[in-house]
Amino acid sequence: QVQLLESGGGLVQAGGSLRLSCAASGRTFSSYAMGWFRQEPGKEREFVAAISWRGGRTSYADSVKGRFTISRDNAENTVYLQMNSLKPEDTAVYYCARGPSYGLGTASGSYEYDYWGQGTQVTVSS
Repeated sequence: QVQLLESGGGLVQAGGSLRLSCAASGRTFSSYAMGWFRQEPGKEREFVAAISWRGGRTSYADSVKGRFTISRDNAENTVYLQMNSLKPEDTAVYYCARGPSYGLGTASGSYEYDYWGQGTQVTVSS
């Protein structure tokens, strides 16, 4: 059983930064691509960023490109999302998820991810 635990969310002013972490259980973390998604109340979950199993390739939603950076530490079984220049429209619950085995970090559909964390709230005030 894989468990994902997000942390690092909170309240920040527009223009500020937050760093989300997602700690994964299990010995096979390093064999899977990972991703971050977010969801606002009443809206569908949307793709934010993905990273390949080795960490060498990343992809981003257009709305966060240039502001957010996804990274991973396979020795620590952790994936990160550094969020800079935050905007009020970034307010959402952020989820990390496990992607395809030996994935290239290109999966942007939620159906391509099989395990999900419980989410962490990010609120950006104007």
